[in-house]
Amino acid sequence: MDWRPHARRLADQVTHPGSRWREAVAGTPRHLLVPAWWRPGADGWTACRGSSDEQAWLRHAYADQTLVTRIGELHADDAAHGQAAHGRPTSSSTLPELVLNMFRHARIGTGDRVLDVGTGSGYGAALLCGLLGDERVTTIDVERRLVDVAAERLAALGHRPRMVNADATAPLPGEYDRIVATVAVRPIPAAWLAALPTGGRFATTITDTSLIVTGVKTPDGGATGMVERDWAMFMTTRTGTDYPPHLAAQVAAARVAEGEEVTTARFPILNLLDAWEIRSMLEVNVPGIEHVHTEEDGVRTALMVHDDGSWARAESAGGEPATVHQGGPRRLWDELDRVRDHWLRHGALPLYGAEVTVSPEGTIHLRRGRWSASIG
Repeated sequence: MDWRPHARRLADQVTHPGSRWREAVAGTPRHLLVPAWWRPGADGWTACRGSSDEQAWLRHAYADQTLVTRIGELHADDAAHGQAAHGRPTSSSTLPELVLNMFRHARIGTGDRVLDVGTGSGYGAALLCGLLGDERVTTIDVERRLVDVAAERLAALGHRPRMVNADATAPLPGEYDRIVATVAVRPIPAAWLAALPTGGRFATTITDTSLIVTGVKTPDGGATGMVERDWAMFMTTRTGTDYPPHLAAQVAAARVAEGEEVTTARFPILNLLDAWEIRSMLEVNVPGIEHVHTEEDGVRTALMVHDDGSWARAESAGGEPATVHQGGPRRLWDELDRVRDHWLRHGALPLYGAEVTVSPEGTIHLRRGRWSASIG
C-alpha cells in the first residue's frame, strides 16, 4: 500500500512550506497507528476496519479529522467491521492540525524534553519523535492497553519514546521542559507544575470549555500565562477505564417536569454543544452543567442539568419564543442569560486573551480588564 502520497497531501494541508513539522507529518504512516476506528452516526457508533477497505482506510487516516478509537471500554481493534456501539468516546487519534496547533502553543524547541499527555493512538508521540528524537519524548495515558498497543505500533515505525501508563494528574516520573495535553483538565494538575523547571511551559485545555490555557512555570511554583486567542475541545482526563455515567436520571426528569419557575425566554434557543464561547463562559461561572439539545418535528428543546439538582428546559415550536421551565437550587437558564447579556453589552466575552495566573496547587485565576474569575 503506497501511503506516502496521502501523507504528503496531509502535510501540505496542515503545515506551511517552511514548517519544521512538515517532514514529520509527511513521514508518519498514520494508518498503521489507526487500523480501526468508530464512525459516528445518528444511532451511535459503527466500527470500521481498514483492512476491509484499503482505499477508505487511506482516505480517513490521511484526512485532517479525529478518528475515535474507543467507545466506553470497547476498542475498535476488538470490534468486527460494522459492529455497533453506544457510549462516550474514551480515546481517539486527534485531527493532525489540532495536534500540531497544541504543539505550537507549547512552543516546543528542538532540545526540549516533552511530556505528551494522552497517548491515544500514538500519533502525537510519533510526530514528536520525528522532530525531537525518541529520547526527548515521554507519552502518558491512563489506560494500560492503549499504552501497550501504541508502544508496539510506534516501535514498528522505529520510534521508542518513553511510554508511561499512569494517571497524568498524579505525580509524574521525571522533569520536562514542555507539557502538552490533548486531553482536558480542571484545574491545572499540581503534578504538572512540580514536573516543570522554572521557565518550563504547558499547553492544555480546560474541561468542558474551548479554552486553551498556556503557562510558564514561575519561581514560586505556580505559573503565568494566558488564554490563547484560539479554541479547542478535548475529552477530559479520567482515572478509570470509562467515564462516570452521565446525569441520565436528571436529564430524563428535566424532559417532563413542571418548573418551579416558568417564563418566556428573552433569547432564542442556542445549541450550546456548538456555541463554544458561550458554553465556555457559562462553564467558568457554573461548572458541571450537562447539556442536551434536540430538534424534532419542528420543536427545539434545550436541557440543562447539574448534579446539585438544578435543571432547566427550554422549548420552542415553529420559531416562537421558548417557554423555559427551571427548578432546583440554581436557575441555570438565568445563568445562561447573564452570559448572553454580557456578550450583548460588551460585544464580546472576556475569555480569550485573558491573563492567567496559576497557583502552585493548580487553581487558575483569569483576568481581563475589570473581569476576573477563578477555575479550581
